[in-house]
Amino acid sequence: MPEGCPIDDAGDAAVMPGIVDTHVHVSERGHASWDGFEAATRAAAAGGTTTLVDMPMNSGPAATTAEAIGAKRHAANGACYVDVGLWGGVVTGNERELAPMLQAGILGFACALMSSSSDDVAAVSEPDLRVAMPAIARLGVPLLVHAELAGPIEAALARQRAADGFLARLLHARASRRNYRRYLESHPKEAENEALAQMIALCREFGTRTHILHLSSSDALTPLFHARSARLPITAETCPHYLWFVADEIADATTFMCAPPIRERENRELLWAALAGGLIQMVASDHSPAPPGIASLQLSLSIMWTGSRARGYTLAQIAEWMCRSPARLAGLTRKGAIEVGFDADLVVFEPDATWTVDPGCLEPNHGVTPYRGLQLAGVVERTYVRGMRIYERGRPFDAPRGRVISRDRV
Repeated sequence: MPEGCPIDDAGDAAVMPGIVDTHVHVSERGHASWDGFEAATRAAAAGGTTTLVDMPMNSGPAATTAEAIGAKRHAANGACYVDVGLWGGVVTGNERELAPMLQAGILGFACALMSSSSDDVAAVSEPDLRVAMPAIARLGVPLLVHAELAGPIEAALARQRAADGFLARLLHARASRRNYRRYLESHPKEAENEALAQMIALCREFGTRTHILHLSSSDALTPLFHARSARLPITAETCPHYLWFVADEIADATTFMCAPPIRERENRELLWAALAGGLIQMVASDHSPAPPGIASLQLSLSIMWTGSRARGYTLAQIAEWMCRSPARLAGLTRKGAIEVGFDADLVVFEPDATWTVDPGCLEPNHGVTPYRGLQLAGVVERTYVRGMRIYERGRPFDAPRGRVISRDRV
């Protein structure tokens, strides 16, 4: 073990595997106010994340060709405080780029069934998936899916417009944009439920390893249970904001906008139960300083520990949900656990310490966070990547030591 590794001097603190966050949006160019690799990986290190994987959606440059993957790897080289991997994007017509992207070093593929206004990666249709999924199955890597369909959302918006009179729209347009209940009603569970049903059917047909991103609809848990009971290769994640916030308590939607939306209290508790029972395998941040999006890289571990401890869950379960399972998804056989032969990616974590979220103390200082003012349990004291200290609370950062990593060949 390299000198300075924390095993012998952690005191009463917990030593746990570094967090592996497989759902992060990093924008190296094109969106000056968003996180580049340096800013994002500083936040990751301060929050106990030692490996992150960058999404091709709501990011830049759009990673949908081997050339773009090369450009992203070049942008990340020498700029990262933690290890970084890349997902490649699936879009209409880029099926010939899939194998070259894998050769260029990606960990797998991601796509969206519905695009956002800030997205530079277009949504895919079912015909697109019927071309891409057999090819991805042959390549032996997973397909990650933003599983919302536009149809139910467009229908809900149409109902809202029909219910609003012209004068009401004129007088209350600004208030409507800030009303979270209205936003929630415009993004019904059916958008996720129908998308999941479509992906289950395609997973069954092609046998492609399929992973559902940021699941927020508890109604989708039953079909997911049946699919996994039938031994389909399908997994799912949820996110800290779906496990912490409840729509009933959100008065101002401005800092809480995300897709899918945060839902009701009962929905939240059903997601917790599915996570504890193994139906949802992992938690990823979906860190995105984009509008819409919630920046949470530095906060995810403390948020999850605070919520978990209140429900009687353990740090060992946190390590399974946020370290081991995401590493398996990404094919990183040396990450996610403290075992012989694994990278010494470690976090010294004080589970009983508490702190209050102040945006001015976050890396980087976005100034706006829905977690502002919350008291959280669990403080990251030190973070190590491959045995090298990359973060220590209260000390300046050293030079970046992270690597751009590729999928392990087994």
